[in-house]
Amino acid sequence: MSEQSTMPDAGAEEAQAEISSSGSAIPAGELQQITEDIVGALKSVYDPEIPCDIYELGLIYKVDIEDDRSISVDMTLTAPGCPVAGEMPGWVEDAVSSVAGVGPVNVNMVFDPPWTPDRMSEEAKIALNWY
Repeated sequence: MSEQSTMPDAGAEEAQAEISSSGSAIPAGELQQITEDIVGALKSVYDPEIPCDIYELGLIYKVDIEDDRSISVDMTLTAPGCPVAGEMPGWVEDAVSSVAGVGPVNVNMVFDPPWTPDRMSEEAKIALNWY
């Protein structure tokens, strides 16, 4: 069973990453720590063409944490033809897999809705002078 809890990314309010685990058997404090650690792990992965992490860029659409601690990540790319399209899901899987207390990690590449700069956080926009 899963519990629905949404944690906004640092980006635009209308384009939030959803981190969910509903009715979870995982104790609330531990779930909060895993959630924070997953966000930290996602922030360690950078788009090689844009000097900003994928979380702040708004490339992470959804993270599901299941009762068995398996993780499913829906992510996108800034463009479908991105040169690291084949590699980035592996980078994300490796980063999230390094979080203590998580089980298997599955990364799903999605392109609907397409990424736009509106998904970027204020921090990313400032870093890239896109404000």
